[in-house]
Amino acid sequence: MTMNITAPDSGEIHVLGKPMDRETQNRIGYLPEERGLYRKMKVLDHLYFLAAIKEVNRETARARIEEWLDKMELRPWLNKKVDELSKGMQQKVQFIATIVHDPEVLILDEVFSGLDPINTALVKDYLTAFRAKGKTIVFSTHVLEQAEKLCDEICLMAKSKKILEGNLKELKRTHAEGQIRMSLRASAAEVAALPGVSASHPVNGAYVISLVPGTDRQAFLRTAIERHEVNAFSDREPELEEIYLHAVQKAGLAETRTIE
Repeated sequence: MTMNITAPDSGEIHVLGKPMDRETQNRIGYLPEERGLYRKMKVLDHLYFLAAIKEVNRETARARIEEWLDKMELRPWLNKKVDELSKGMQQKVQFIATIVHDPEVLILDEVFSGLDPINTALVKDYLTAFRAKGKTIVFSTHVLEQAEKLCDEICLMAKSKKILEGNLKELKRTHAEGQIRMSLRASAAEVAALPGVSASHPVNGAYVISLVPGTDRQAFLRTAIERHEVNAFSDREPELEEIYLHAVQKAGLAETRTIE
């Protein structure tokens, strides 16, 4: 709806402080999950064509395309048709087309689809640079690890419903309350028996421990040291996947499946 691909049933969409119009739309770069490329068109012709759609003049488009062809290592494929390229190469073409008009807002849907680890890291670096320039990036993905590394603000959705929204650091801080990571010489049963432990489980040679609300951490640590050899003790930051699963369960949207 933001890109005028689908019309809203009601209401208005405001982007960059104004209702959506042609001028505002040209300030947005959109990369869809499905390849939005003409398969029989040559790479260079395609890039010029998409730049023209965004009302970028030929001279400006040439300078920007030349720069990004080298950055994305696409120059050897300039005269190839899109359907002759691998999925990763097509994604590179689509990425350049998304930014060739120097948009203020980037809407990216599964931007890393088809890219190998090297090119994924490359695109991540460019997105970080765009953010440093003050550009807004709306990043949609099912891979929560990517969102965790790239995003400042998140909106988690399940079954088309928003279940959690906010600053990622704040959400992590909130969900980390009462959780610690401890490395000590003790069995799982001995850790579970420590005063103040509500739950614990081993992770990579240590224990992730949830404390009963109101438990004094310093007192807990002193007791643990008195009973066992403690090698490390720190606050434990939950992963975004854990936060998501907790939010889904809290919203009553978790599915129960039987595997036979």
